[in-house]
Amino acid sequence: MSTMKAVICTRYGGPEVLQLADVPKPEAKKDEILVKINATAVNSGDVRVRGLAVEGIMKVVMRLVLGISKPRKPILGTVFSGIVESTGRDVANFKPGDEVFGMTGFQFGTYAEYITVKAKGNVLSKPSNASFEEAAALPFGGQTAIYFLEKAKLAEKVAPEILVYGATGSVGTAAVQLARHLGARVTAVCSSQGMDLATRLGAHRVVTYDTEDMSQSMPTFDVVFDAVGKAHKPSYKRLLKAGGLYLSVAGLDYASENIAQLELLKELFEHHGYDATIDRTYPMTEIVAAHRYVDSGRKKGNVILTI
Repeated sequence: MSTMKAVICTRYGGPEVLQLADVPKPEAKKDEILVKINATAVNSGDVRVRGLAVEGIMKVVMRLVLGISKPRKPILGTVFSGIVESTGRDVANFKPGDEVFGMTGFQFGTYAEYITVKAKGNVLSKPSNASFEEAAALPFGGQTAIYFLEKAKLAEKVAPEILVYGATGSVGTAAVQLARHLGARVTAVCSSQGMDLATRLGAHRVVTYDTEDMSQSMPTFDVVFDAVGKAHKPSYKRLLKAGGLYLSVAGLDYASENIAQLELLKELFEHHGYDATIDRTYPMTEIVAAHRYVDSGRKKGNVILTI
């Protein structure tokens, strides 16, 4: 049996629980493609699973869903870009050599040299003008932001006002750009270190929580979106217009990924100047350092892992 390199989460804990190991290389079933992964990303979801970083009863729920003492699926990572190496006999929409990108969600498995995915799943030919690193940076934040902005029915509103809290994270950088694309006027809330980035991504106004008094007069909004799950909810709900909507990535509501979201991100990247927003890039051998950096809370946009 042929093997591949992969990062294994040996138990729940700090970044040091992640170890590089040799594991069996998968083979494509009849409706799957085998992808040689070139890049993946270290996202907040990966860090949360690795560290079981949730509160109270959610720890019990996560152990039941993911595994009691360690993840049932030990290879973490939810996004990938790479090259199709082989296809199952029933696959007609991809061929060997195709450059693809996608997201595996709760199936995980992308911290590895190879992965098999359903050919008709959440995978698409990568944007023609994207590097593999850029393509890997698109799905997590982008698909999460699309899910919540669709939930807010932002596209149906006329010149809506939206506040994005945590505007320089993976989800936040996507939300600022997507909201602009949908015709919204965007107020970004971030640290002063992220001010230039939020402005470059198209925010009409940037509020820096570490240098400005947030209790001072603020306008009201049609939508307030907490893109990191750390906003003081009562304070920000007070900023809603009558009938306004507060949304947060915190809690039990999570983004369900679909191919239409991936197609929109590809279209935006190819034709509308969408920015993949990469902060740092690490080789797979430095997975512990990559997780430590994401744990620090300082990342801007996405942290990429090259395989």
